[in-house]
Amino acid sequence: MRIVFYLLSIVIANVVTARFAPLELGVFIIPMGTLFVGATFIFRDLVQNKYGRAKTYLFIFIALFLSAGVSFSLGDTLMIVAASALSFLIAETADTEIYTRLKLPMAWRVFYSGIVGGLFDSVVFVIVGLSPLGAGFLPWEAVPAAIVGQVIVKTIIQMIGALILNQIHSVKEKDMLSA
Repeated sequence: MRIVFYLLSIVIANVVTARFAPLELGVFIIPMGTLFVGATFIFRDLVQNKYGRAKTYLFIFIALFLSAGVSFSLGDTLMIVAASALSFLIAETADTEIYTRLKLPMAWRVFYSGIVGGLFDSVVFVIVGLSPLGAGFLPWEAVPAAIVGQVIVKTIIQMIGALILNQIHSVKEKDMLSA
């Protein structure tokens, strides 16, 4: 089920981003799919926790092609598809490698690796895909606010995921101690 949730969160992020206008909160511009992108890092960590690092890279490549295919089929330009694929590959790799190397409880590993993955995802996608360097949807003046808005939302999602995982772990520990 972890793999299904991981792949499904990626497809949903693409569909929601394509179908709904970005949320504008003050100066921040946040694509609606950002909520699901934050969740993909959590699900990827859960996949890695069960299947290991090597198999996780196989699932990342499957997800990459699935994401690019969905993005293209929804009418995204090749520049947006390429920027999405590049940001996905960089962010997922960073998340995987940080998650692997941290020697902390799982919830903290999910939180820290997801923050870095989310930061890379936001910076690369906005600059390569949305700025005048890419498809030109955003002027350079809006780029910092677009990046920061996405990073804030992805960090909040990571925090919620880490808190939930911490609660689950605490309940399991209590059950084991009482048994």
